[in-house]
Amino acid sequence: MDKINYAFLGSTNYSKDLLIFLIKLGYIPKVIFSIPKKFKISYSEKKIKNTNYANLEEIAIKYNIKYLEVDSSKGKQMKDYEDILKKMNLDLLLVLGWYYMLPRRIRELSKYGAWGIHASLLPRYAGGAPLTWAIINGEEKTGVTLFKLGDGVDDGDIILQKEFIINYKDTIKEVYEKATIKSKEILLEVFRNMNNIVYKPQDKKKIEVYPQRNRDDGEIDLSMNAMDLYNFIRAQSAPYPGAFIKTVDGKRLVIERVRIED
Repeated sequence: MDKINYAFLGSTNYSKDLLIFLIKLGYIPKVIFSIPKKFKISYSEKKIKNTNYANLEEIAIKYNIKYLEVDSSKGKQMKDYEDILKKMNLDLLLVLGWYYMLPRRIRELSKYGAWGIHASLLPRYAGGAPLTWAIINGEEKTGVTLFKLGDGVDDGDIILQKEFIINYKDTIKEVYEKATIKSKEILLEVFRNMNNIVYKPQDKKKIEVYPQRNRDDGEIDLSMNAMDLYNFIRAQSAPYPGAFIKTVDGKRLVIERVRIED
C-alpha cells in the first residue's frame, strides 16, 4: 500500500463512514477539518443546522489525528489554515461532506489538489441535495462522481464515476446508503492507483446546478399528482427532517411513508 499524505475535510455521517473506511484500510489522514453542527453560510442570513452532522473530533481523538474546526461564525475560514497546510506537504485534500467552497490557493497546497465526491453523475445534479432532487424528479438511477475541485460549483474534472439504481420503494435512506457504498468503491480504487489518475474535463454547458434545500422546502403541495407526491415524500424521509403539511394550529404533520392506491 502506497502512503498518501492527505487532509480530510468533512462534517456529515457520510464523511464519518468514509473516513473510518479509509482509516481501517491504513490510509490515516494527517489532519481532519470539520464544521460545527450549526454554522453560517452565504445563502442563509441565519445559521443553518447540519441535520446529518457527525462529530469527527471523536475519531481524531481515537486515532490521534490533528483536528481543526472551520467556524465562520467565529471568523474562521480555510484560508486561515494556509500556513499549517503548507508545512504538511500534502499529496491531497479529500473533501467529503463539506459545505464551503475551497479557495484556489488552498487547493493548490497539495500535489493532486482537492478531490471531492458528489452524489450524482456529473454534470447532472450539481449543487445542493443531489440525491433528494434525483428522487423528487423520479429518477430511476443516479450515482457518485469523484472529481477535482475547481473554481465553480461541482464543475471540476471528473476522475471516476459509479452508477446505481434507485428502486421504486427506496427512500432517501436507502439511496444514501447506496451512494456511500459506491463512494467506498471509488476511494479504494483510486487510492490504490494514485499514479494512474486520468482527469476528464466536464462540458460546462451541460452542468445542471440545483439549489440547496432546507427544512421549510419539505412542505407538501397537495395539488401534485400521486406519483410526484410519493417521490417528494420518500426523498425527504428519515434521517432527513421530512415532508410535511401544516395543520390549522400551526403544527407540522410529517409524512414519513406513503403508498399509492388506485
